[in-house]
Amino acid sequence: MTELLRTNDLVLISAVEALLKGARIECFVADRNMSAVEGSIGALPRRVLVPEDKLARARKLLSQAGLGHALPAG
Repeated sequence: MTELLRTNDLVLISAVEALLKGARIECFVADRNMSAVEGSIGALPRRVLVPEDKLARARKLLSQAGLGHALPAG
């Protein structure tokens, strides 16, 4: 698995998960439960991971959905 994006925006994460699921691209949200460690202040970003061989497709999907601004350069 490789990082698709990193964000504190829980709404964005939900939208990305829904898009990826609709496109049948497996994803995993890492650090989802870190709020228990950090005191629920939302300071630690969550990472959306996808299989490395699906990264380009996932990036294209997000860009086409108008979420390209959330993707890291690369």
